[in-house]
Amino acid sequence: MKIHRLSVISITAALIGATSLFAQEKKAKAAPLSAPAVASANIDGNDVTINYSQPKMRDPKTNEPRKIWGGLVPYGQVWRTGANSATTITIAKPIVLGGFELAAGKYCLFTVPTEGAGSKLVINKELMGKDRKGNSRPRWGIPYDEAAEKNNELARIDIKRGKTSTNVDPFTITVDRTGAGKGRITFAWSDAQYTIDFKNKS
Repeated sequence: MKIHRLSVISITAALIGATSLFAQEKKAKAAPLSAPAVASANIDGNDVTINYSQPKMRDPKTNEPRKIWGGLVPYGQVWRTGANSATTITIAKPIVLGGFELAAGKYCLFTVPTEGAGSKLVINKELMGKDRKGNSRPRWGIPYDEAAEKNNELARIDIKRGKTSTNVDPFTITVDRTGAGKGRITFAWSDAQYTIDFKNKS
């Protein structure tokens, strides 16, 4: 009888342990607060792909609405242009992006939003960063030390600010073909968007 009770207790403890472990694994695998997303287009044989994460207008902890431009995203400062890991662009063939010739490859994208004219798209060649233990990993989007990043920046290119036709949420990047060998990248969130045109290098 005692052996039977011990068996029941052992089985129950094992089940509780397994359930707890499953719950922890499920929590660890839960979707991030800012979901990963991909914007891509084939511009007459040139694949252009942007990988980024999509923050939302409402605070993920309180669900309260947030002021985006000039608030959560300060004007005149480098923004990671999304959330989580740094936003990246991959191009299969060279392009001319806002007048800057960009070779085929993969780069990080940052922006410096402004309320009016003068907004910039920052092209950064450094794809890797360090974790808290000093191990190498794909770079996180923040912090951005402008002095330290000076040698990693390839260009700061003008981007145009405009109004969105509808409120955009979450943050959304699109890549669209606009003509023969031409395209446009749009960064839209809330009531504003920033755009830049590019073309395949002939």
